[in-house]
Amino acid sequence: MDEQSLPEIIRGKVLVVKPSSLGDVIHSLPFLYSLKRQMPGLRVHWVIAEQLAPLLENHLLIERLWKIKKDEWKKPGRIFETGRELSALSKGLRAEKFDAVFDLQGLLRSAVIARAAGARTAIGFKGAREGAGLFYDHKVSVPGKMHAVRRYLRMAEFAGFKAVEEFPLPVIEDFVPPMKEYAVIAPGARWPSKRWPAERFGELARRLPIESLIIGGTDEIGLARQVVECSGGRAVQFAGKSSLKILVEIIRHAAFMVTNDSGPMHMAAALGVPVFAIFGPTDPELTGPYGKGRRVVIRGRADCSPCRKRTCKAMRCMQIEAGEVLEAIGKAL
Repeated sequence: MDEQSLPEIIRGKVLVVKPSSLGDVIHSLPFLYSLKRQMPGLRVHWVIAEQLAPLLENHLLIERLWKIKKDEWKKPGRIFETGRELSALSKGLRAEKFDAVFDLQGLLRSAVIARAAGARTAIGFKGAREGAGLFYDHKVSVPGKMHAVRRYLRMAEFAGFKAVEEFPLPVIEDFVPPMKEYAVIAPGARWPSKRWPAERFGELARRLPIESLIIGGTDEIGLARQVVECSGGRAVQFAGKSSLKILVEIIRHAAFMVTNDSGPMHMAAALGVPVFAIFGPTDPELTGPYGKGRRVVIRGRADCSPCRKRTCKAMRCMQIEAGEVLEAIGKAL
């Protein structure tokens, strides 16, 4: 089957496999918008990790979410439960009779789900990891150095859709901001090497002209408290106190955000909120804030960056003073 036949195949219903992570799911939204803008009647289903499902629940462009226990599936002790869950998922997906399935994740697990869906055709990335490419009918080539948003849009173009860089995030109409004017600070990150020190965030919060809300997950409450303690009463601990949907609105109404390379950073960029992102071991050209608002990347001067190391004893790339970040904010705003 050649790629020119794809627009003829994709007529009624498609499945998107993109379970995680928070930033990656947000990066996938322009792909979703591109499909629905050109074909409004297209019925889109989405496979997502259950902890991230609230971000896309009741989304006007998605007909159904298929929630999976992604993290539980990694546990060897659950192999039989995982097998039963995969079997039930496959049975349910096959009953939908999808025209096509798009695997935006590009890992063995997601490719197995894509194939198990029983769609007429399965589309993924050339060079997908863990042997995932063996499960695809079509493989989309992308350059090695391309931002994630552009990678996903390349797949939309491959399937015959015009790429549109829009981030359709649901809005809570009756949301009331927690204070009149505030900055959002996101001190967390999955990799220890991506975290600017909590005391630096606290110093920055103390020197900002407006108060700050410190956000994060329940596992980052301690980190958020450190920032608050160092802020001299200029920051409010908000980590672990909101759902993903509420977090979207908290960020949407913020004056600006200061953040590490993290999921909330991508959320702010997608919402058009000014973002000041502190980067060390990762490459902003590949995973930097992507959106229409002001996006300022602040980097250290280490010649070893970006190294993509998850841990580092020296952390030279993150040796950035609070005054440097404050100066960047002043210049941009």
